[in-house]
Amino acid sequence: MTGGLARGEPAVDAVVVGAGLAGLTAARELEAAGASVLVIEANDRVGGRMMTQYVGGVPVEMGGQWVGPGQKRINALARELGVEIFPTEVPGRTVFHEDGRRSEYEEDGEVPFRDPGASAEVGEAFHALSELARGVSAGTPWASERALEWDGQTLETWKLGHTQSKGARFYFDLAVESLYACEPRDVSLLGVLSDVAASGGFGGLFEIEASAEEHRLVGGAQELAVRMARGLRGRVVLSTPVRRISHDGDGALVESDAGSVRAGAVVVAVPATLRGRIEYVPALPPVHDGLSQRMPMGAVIKCHAVYDAPFWRDMGLNGRAESDTGPCKVTCDNSFPGEDAGVLTGFILGSDARRWGQSPAGERKRAVLECFARFFGREALHPRGYAECDWGKEPYARGGYAGVPVPGFLLDHGPALREPVGRVHWAGTETAARWNGYMDGAVESGHRAAREVLPAGGAGYHPRTTPDDRDLSRGRPRAGATGTGG
Repeated sequence: MTGGLARGEPAVDAVVVGAGLAGLTAARELEAAGASVLVIEANDRVGGRMMTQYVGGVPVEMGGQWVGPGQKRINALARELGVEIFPTEVPGRTVFHEDGRRSEYEEDGEVPFRDPGASAEVGEAFHALSELARGVSAGTPWASERALEWDGQTLETWKLGHTQSKGARFYFDLAVESLYACEPRDVSLLGVLSDVAASGGFGGLFEIEASAEEHRLVGGAQELAVRMARGLRGRVVLSTPVRRISHDGDGALVESDAGSVRAGAVVVAVPATLRGRIEYVPALPPVHDGLSQRMPMGAVIKCHAVYDAPFWRDMGLNGRAESDTGPCKVTCDNSFPGEDAGVLTGFILGSDARRWGQSPAGERKRAVLECFARFFGREALHPRGYAECDWGKEPYARGGYAGVPVPGFLLDHGPALREPVGRVHWAGTETAARWNGYMDGAVESGHRAAREVLPAGGAGYHPRTTPDDRDLSRGRPRAGATGTGG
């Protein structure tokens, strides 16, 4: 590989670094506009934080998987690619586990807290948080009138001032961990308010989850990336980490383990925290370099147990559990339609994920299955297949579901999430103005990055019609039960 910037005409119009939803969306947009594109991916597969594997003879989703009716971009993409969706809702009661006591409740019923006042207390806290979010601009939260105040504190500080009972605080924490894969102490209050505004989830944190998780994709979410890459006709290179990007007024040089390629522009579509692991010549401005140091990934281990049948349904249960005791404090029925097998999925989140991630795999599996047994009975101890993914150990993700805005991050570094640096442009779900942290946000960011590289109206550029060009006022989110967003 060369060490300096190559001169002359670029070998391609654009190089895209990363073959997740954001990178592949940008590449398709650019190619549709007549640009020559090369996608370079470090993993040996496409999909980024979407990954489908077979366990016990059935497909299971190791990464992002859910979509909601309010997420117009990802739904439009699925229709375009011919990937069908199906509803996730399974009828039945939810298991609730608090202070060693197991109980059940209907989906439309009240959560059976030990303290009967906790339900109203947590509802009031969610409402107060949502009302604050009305004063936040989703795309530019750092410009909000009270941004300095809100970005100067953690969500934990706010929670302690707005809840009193143990039950309310446990349930509030569970909502935050389910959404961010971290504790309230880890995330900026302004970051959370921005996400509530970006999703339209003004009924509470759980409403964001429900509105994002009404459907799944037949064949698994990774099928979207597989079909997108197939359409790029060999323009995707796998197992090739990018090491250096050099750029000046004449173009860019992208250097990888497989060699170098010249380009007119580069779209870097990786998690924000991984931007800084690429060398840039000239070096990134300090505010951009600091960005990659100040937006850590959440911590999540996604665990699947496959059974001959979804036995919990025979007991009138929907496979959902909410618990104050881990390792899996949240579970769901993750079975695919048309399959006889049943799949229970549990999430080890935040501090629990960091702690259990250091345990031997066999010990962790036993603890997960014992957790399932507490919720659904001893039959859960004997799956025909088991698999898990610790996203913190994935070298080109280093966590999930997405980057977490720590206090002070948005004020100092927020604009740099999307601001190009010379020939280098940025994509990824963390950069989205709406539904950031979700697959829909990744698609939005890919469209935006493509428009930056070849602005609308430029020679030969005819962008696809995207949901941004249509009425986004339809399809408001609805309230629902707990879940975890992809």
